[in-house]
Amino acid sequence: MIRVAVLDDYQRVAARMADWAELPDAAVTFFDDHLADLEPLAARLADFDVVVAMRERTPFGPNLLSRLPRLRLLVTTGMRNAAIDLGAAARLGVTVCGTAGAGTGTPELTWALILALLRHVPAEDAGIRSGGWQHTVGTDLAGATLAVLGLGNIGRRVAAVGLAFGMDVVAWSQNLTVEAAAAVGTRRVERDDLFRLADVLTIHLVLSDRTRGLVGARELALLKPTARLVNTSRGPIVDEAALVEHLRAGRIAGAALDVYDAEPLPADHPLRTLPNTVLTPHLGYVTERGYRRFYGEAAEDIAAFLAGRPVRVLTPAP
Repeated sequence: MIRVAVLDDYQRVAARMADWAELPDAAVTFFDDHLADLEPLAARLADFDVVVAMRERTPFGPNLLSRLPRLRLLVTTGMRNAAIDLGAAARLGVTVCGTAGAGTGTPELTWALILALLRHVPAEDAGIRSGGWQHTVGTDLAGATLAVLGLGNIGRRVAAVGLAFGMDVVAWSQNLTVEAAAAVGTRRVERDDLFRLADVLTIHLVLSDRTRGLVGARELALLKPTARLVNTSRGPIVDEAALVEHLRAGRIAGAALDVYDAEPLPADHPLRTLPNTVLTPHLGYVTERGYRRFYGEAAEDIAAFLAGRPVRVLTPAP
């Protein structure tokens, strides 16, 4: 009997999102809590042959992988996971497989956050529930500038909605050309101008050594005092301490965040108490359709591996 661990099932839904009974030779255990410390996590997983990781919630580096002697297959949802050391897995004889992506969830959540932030939805919801009425004045989207940092698959979808709202949409990333930006109705601007022009800055980059800390104190200082920052990509792209400082001082009007340096966000984190923020717990990819794709293909990966024909195998970069 193969033992399978499904990690970080926060909503306790993984069991119904795939037909795990199609794995008759597997005993599947679902964990709804998150273990961040190495030793208890290694102890929990030591007896499992297969681990299914949800995105980058649990890092698998050499120290953890080397403590899992029975591990033969590591499945990650999505076809890219910066939290898995593929080289270490290969050296230890662990096959790593992925699944299809999550679809449109992140662009949709990005706009939920933008609208919630500019129309003060959380504050007005709380106000009306406590007996109040109309406390805030919203900000119009039409005629405002949407600055898209990263015009890839997600960034393009977010830009298209901005255009539909009548916004002026500008974009920058390191390899973005004028022609590529124009093809989706946006304007490529220089990096500093992206921050200076932004009424709403929305971030859609892959986390890498090149993008870590890309939005730091210097870049935040370029934003208008009335600008808002939205991050549904990865927390470390933004210097979190610098962002907290700018929000506290009112040097920018607000931020809507779905991603953080440490996840789950620590209970005493200062972001939790700032009034000019809208916070969600990394929900970008958390949709019914996305989860069914993730967990369904994870089960397929396990079945294919057990049959000796692994699919969607991830290998280290040359």
